[in-house]
Amino acid sequence: MEHLTAKIFGLTVNLDTLLTMWLCMVAIIIFAFVGTRKLSIVPNKIQFLFENILGFFWDLTDTMIGKDGRRHVPLLASLFLFILVGNLCGQLPWKLYHLKQGELASPTNDINLTAAFAVIVLVYYIACGIAKKKGKFFIHGFSFVDIILFLVELLEMFTRPLTLALRLFGNILAGEILITAIISLCAFVLPLPFMIFELLVAAVQALVFTMLTTVYISSAVSEEH
Repeated sequence: MEHLTAKIFGLTVNLDTLLTMWLCMVAIIIFAFVGTRKLSIVPNKIQFLFENILGFFWDLTDTMIGKDGRRHVPLLASLFLFILVGNLCGQLPWKLYHLKQGELASPTNDINLTAAFAVIVLVYYIACGIAKKKGKFFIHGFSFVDIILFLVELLEMFTRPLTLALRLFGNILAGEILITAIISLCAFVLPLPFMIFELLVAAVQALVFTMLTTVYISSAVSEEH
């Protein structure tokens, strides 16, 4: 997919991705502000929604990570909300706005953004593992078998986030290309079932990315690792 690019401090950046990314962040911040502005014992609909989201991640971390798992909820919930909103962003009628180059779409259909998420996840769960196990996180012993296992785990450590990035990027980009092709070939009513399906895919991809991140954190801090 072609992007609208510009040079910033000598680096080439995708301006369309930056724009939609910041729009998603502003939307989440406003939504969070409205949902937490007037907290009450009897929650309103927005507060109820936020409480259920946090409750889901509390249960998830309690089950998969165990004690002290809730300290990772801020990262996991932030990833989930941003990826979800970013995925849904692609269903907006961006085609009405024509750019000189590229087009506005989901920020998550840019491999640069999903790769940045992968790096964040990689650095985070390695840091958690080192904080918990110190040097034992990398090497369990000094036998030949231990060294081979270390090399295998090291390779797996870096390929895990890569698969996260490629899975999210591929699914969102493929979905948007499919919807665009159907709209260009058919009437506007026919693509509606596919667009509804894409809404489901957007939620599932956000959930899969977050749950796999939880699994990686759990494997890094678990005593069996």
